[in-house]
This record gives sequence, structure tokens and C-alpha cells, in this order.
Amino acid sequence: MATEDKNRATAAAILPLVGGAANVSSIAHCMTRLRLGLHDRSLVDDEALKAVPAVMGVVEDDTYQIVLGPGTVARVTPEFERLVEEGRAPAPAEPAGGTPAPVSAEELAAQGAAIKAQRKAKNATPFKLFLRRIANIFVPLIPALIGCGIIAGLNGLLVNLGWLPSVTPALAAMASGFMALIAVFVGYNTAKEFGGTPILGGAVAAIIVFPGVANIDAFGQTLAPGQGGVLGALGAAVLAVYVEKWCRRWVPEALDVLVTPTLTVLVSGLVTIFGLMFVAGEVSSAIGTFADWLLSTGGAGAGFLLGGFFLPLVMLGLHQALIPIHTTLIEQQGFTVLLPILAMAGAGQVGAAAAVYLRLPRNESIRTTIKSALPAGVLGVGEPLIYGVSLPLGRPFVTACVGGAFGGGFVGLFNQLGDSVGSTAIGPSGWALFPLLDGNHGLGTTVAIYAGGLLVGYVAGFAATYFFGFSASLLEEFNVSQEPAPAAAGPTATPTGRPGTPASASGDRDSGDSGEPTAKEPAGV
Repeated sequence: MATEDKNRATAAAILPLVGGAANVSSIAHCMTRLRLGLHDRSLVDDEALKAVPAVMGVVEDDTYQIVLGPGTVARVTPEFERLVEEGRAPAPAEPAGGTPAPVSAEELAAQGAAIKAQRKAKNATPFKLFLRRIANIFVPLIPALIGCGIIAGLNGLLVNLGWLPSVTPALAAMASGFMALIAVFVGYNTAKEFGGTPILGGAVAAIIVFPGVANIDAFGQTLAPGQGGVLGALGAAVLAVYVEKWCRRWVPEALDVLVTPTLTVLVSGLVTIFGLMFVAGEVSSAIGTFADWLLSTGGAGAGFLLGGFFLPLVMLGLHQALIPIHTTLIEQQGFTVLLPILAMAGAGQVGAAAAVYLRLPRNESIRTTIKSALPAGVLGVGEPLIYGVSLPLGRPFVTACVGGAFGGGFVGLFNQLGDSVGSTAIGPSGWALFPLLDGNHGLGTTVAIYAGGLLVGYVAGFAATYFFGFSASLLEEFNVSQEPAPAAAGPTATPTGRPGTPASASGDRDSGDSGEPTAKEPAGV
């Protein structure tokens, strides 16, 4: 009960600071962030929000994102939704001559539309918007991927030890059931995201995993259940949405309830069976083959580049393109070999932050921010360190990328030597990834390689930042005594990009999430 009270108190503290219930147009959350659609951005009090104890920071993109951290955000969001619903409940009419009626939601929307359009214009390129939609499809699946992945790891450990043989088959069923039907969930989310009827998208995608497709010949070969995987499900559901919309325009209203769903499933189903499953199957196989080739032939170099450039990809929002690739690899091989390498970017951030802490002994404001953000960074939640420390300072962001590059190169080298290191789910990073690790040479070897990569990333990020992260002028500017920021304020950055005082950070990580991340991207740095 105390925990529920704490979460409700956090939600209650946030709501008035974002303009109240009438100013909230949409609510969602990813692995680490509460994501809000707002009618009027000017009603938000950024500084007061950062002073809320549970708030690690804020990020503004297509939605207003409040960083609460993994676990916390999933508990605060339902309480926040309840408070918003309560706040929107009709209030008793004011007597004549009483307080004037509040501004309506329509008026707030009109006021906020221009502001929102200006802020979104810079990043709302068609390609980035498309990637966000793809992320919105896959990221809601992450909790199930994590849960099933951890159960799969536990089951593998018990099987290897020969313990509880009567229980391991049940654990295997729990771990594998979701993955066997993941195409259906992808189809459902795809139709929902692209404006169709979700259940029709799921129905069409279910064809891909139906065992009976093994009796069908297409392109001179027998189809296999699951052929095409999540990519085939995505394509099938998108097609279903367009067929459904066409039907809605041309089918008479009296026949719509019968004809539209029938034609949607029939047309898109036939195209899926006699086209998409084959094409998507070839693409999925090519992705797996390329990933294996990349790390087996150029593992160290590939890992160096992937680990070093992941944070810039996050800053540009391009990391969202990797989400379906991760999911495809997990579906094919049981784990994605890319995520442990990309997770080294977070290790570089941790090492860089530690170096900044030592290089600025007089700046208690920045040091306070680092002390509060470092534990989250070790666990793989990178926003506080990115937006509160390295990115505003500039050069330490680059040296943090250097640390990620060396960590990625370390893990990639072992992949090149034949020791595959992968993750059974996407989302967690840092130390939080340990329960999800898997590989081809046993859990002990896999854990040791990943831990070694983290250590290399910490050390390289620290060394690069300590020796090359500060120019003389930067040290002179920042290594001075300042008033410390409030301990609970989380990561902060001034409007001019200088760390240490509250303001909203721009950009989008999750996620990974991803940022969601996106409205639902994974934590991953």
C-alpha cells in the first residue's frame, strides 16, 4: 500500500506541473519515460518538474517525455491516467457571477497547435516519422520479450545443471509460447498504428504461424509455418489496413460489417500466402546471414563502429530502425548479437561521467547531477548522463562514444573468434542485461565476455574523457564553485546547453528504448 501511495503521490505531483488534466491529450509510457501529448506546451513548468524526487529529467520531442526510470514509470503511469480521468470529470456548474469557466480543451488545442508544429518541424521528416511508427509497433512487445527471455535463461541454466527436470518443460513452454505467436501481436499492433482494425491485422498475421500453411505450395516450394516471421506479419498487416480502408470507401454501409472484414482477410491473406511469406522469409534470412557474416569476419572492427556510433544514431532517432532487426534475430536464433555490442555505448557514458566528476572538483552542481544519475547509467538508463552531463558539455559526449567503441570492439572480437554473445530480449542495457544474456558457448563464457566489454567501455570512456574531454577554456569555465542543483532534480541542462541548472533536454534517445525508445522505445544506452 505504501508503494501505491508513493506512485500516486508522484503522479499527483506531476499532473499540475504539466498544465493539469485538461492539458493532457494522450498518455503512454516506454521502458523509462512517461510520454504525454499536451495541448499547450507553455503551461508546463520544467524546473518544478525536475524538482520532483522521482523525476530524472525531461526530454521534448513529438511528445513531452518525463524520465522516471525502469519499473517506476510502469507503476506511476496508471496512477497518472486515473488522476487525469478524475480531473476531466464534469464539475458542478458555477453559480451566476461566480468564477469564470476554465479554458476549454478546444481552445487549449488551438493555442498549442502552433507551438507544437514549430517544435516538431525540425525532426518530423518522413523517414524519422516512419521509423517512429515502426518502433511503436515493436516496443509494446518488449515486456513480454524480457519476461520470456529471463524465463528462457533460467530454464537453460536448470537444464545444464540437471536440476528440476519435471519443471523445465513447463518453463520452456512459458518462454517459447510468446515467440511462437509474436507475428500475431506484430500484426495487431501494426494495424492499430496504421489506422486499421487491430484484430484484422492480427488475423491476417496469424496465417504466417498457422501450421496448415505447410500444405501449401508457393513459388515451387512448400511453405513453412513462421516463414517470413515478424517482417512478414508487418507487411501483411499494412496491406490489410489499405484493403480495409479501400473497402470502407466503396462498400455500401449496409454491407460493411459483412463485406469489409471478409475482403480484408481474403485479399491480404492470399497475397501473404502467395507472396509476402516468401519475400519476407528471404529478407529475414538475409538479415540473419548478414549479422553472422559481419561479426564473424570483421567482428572487432564492426563492434568498434557499432559501439561508437550508436549514441549519435540515438541523437538522430535512427536507432529505431534496429528494433525490427533485433526482433528478427531473436525470432530466428533465439538472441540478438547486436544488442550487447550496442549496450557498450552506455558503458562509455558511465566512464565519461566518472571522469567529468573528477575533472570538475569545484563544480558541486554537475557533481551532484552525476552522483544521482550514475546508478541509473550503470543499470543501462542513459538519458540522465547523456542529457545532463556529456551532451551539454560537448567534448565528453565524443569521448563517451570512444569508450563505447572500444567496448563494442572487445565484444565484437570474441564474436569474430567464435564466441557469440547475444541477448534474448531488447530493452535493458548495462548490468540489467546480464539476466538476458545467451550465447553459443555456455552462460559462464557469455557473461564473462559481456562483463569484460563493460569494463573496457568504462575504462576507455574514463581515460578518453579524463585526458581529452576538456580543453583549458572548458575547464576554466566549469571547474568553479557553483550552487548545487537540487539533489532530486535529476539530469539538467540550461537552455544554452550548459549542464547544472534545470531545463528541458531536446532530442530522443529510447530505446533502449528509444528511445519509446518513440512513445514506446526501449532503454538501451
